[in-house]
Amino acid sequence: MGHTSRTSVVIVLGSILLTMPATSYGQFGVSVVYDPTNYSNAVLRYIELEQQLAQLEQTYQQVWNHYQLAVQMAKKLENMPARYRAAFSEWRPFTANDIYGNTSGWVRAVNGAGPEIVSPAYQQATNPLLSYSRADLNAINPTDAQNLKSVYASLELSDGANVSALTMVGNIRSNAQMVQRQINHLEQDSLSEDPALNTEISVLNKINASNVLGLRTLQDANNLRVAALEQQVLEAKQQRDSQTANLNFAMQMRQHATENLDSLNSNLDQSLANFRLP
Repeated sequence: MGHTSRTSVVIVLGSILLTMPATSYGQFGVSVVYDPTNYSNAVLRYIELEQQLAQLEQTYQQVWNHYQLAVQMAKKLENMPARYRAAFSEWRPFTANDIYGNTSGWVRAVNGAGPEIVSPAYQQATNPLLSYSRADLNAINPTDAQNLKSVYASLELSDGANVSALTMVGNIRSNAQMVQRQINHLEQDSLSEDPALNTEISVLNKINASNVLGLRTLQDANNLRVAALEQQVLEAKQQRDSQTANLNFAMQMRQHATENLDSLNSNLDQSLANFRLP
């Protein structure tokens, strides 16, 4: 506080000189006239200056403390890339052999060639589903015809779910490189020692960008979960159809067996009643 003390002395002396009451002389310059009012005002002014000086010292100390805190908060970790940079796996393009020329479209579809090629590629890689004619269905037992229709529904729904899943995988893989670039940019900016990238606003912007990127990634993960759930629902439907068909078949067999036994018993009773010894 040495510099502050010297400043205080200078301010006080200057104030005293400025507020010192003017010396009054008599008519002939022989004696000094003392003015008590001016003297009292000078004392009051001196007291006010002391109070102002004390307030300035207090304000200075507060500003100095805030400055020290700001300097402490502005310190950053040294050598951030070496401390925190890590390597992560990247998306790889899907590959497969194409001996008979029916897998290239599938490979292109799941690698993000576009949703318009997914359905043709899927049809090229799977066996075509033939359909019964109306006459064939009418010639079949109604229960068996209903079972056939249910099996066809399961296959057609599976085809739709598979095409949707392939489209989703293709979209995610096609965007994977762009997402990877954005993650790399965010990582570089976060680990950078450039002061312009470490201001309060810059840090908040990076946090917001990270949150948005996380939401996008979570959205893709949810889409994949939905595709997996669709497959599980279709598998549950197929299992139900199989169990229903078995139960219906067992019920029909029991009904037919009961009808046949009733007919046999009726004929047997009639035959026994009409039987005569020769």
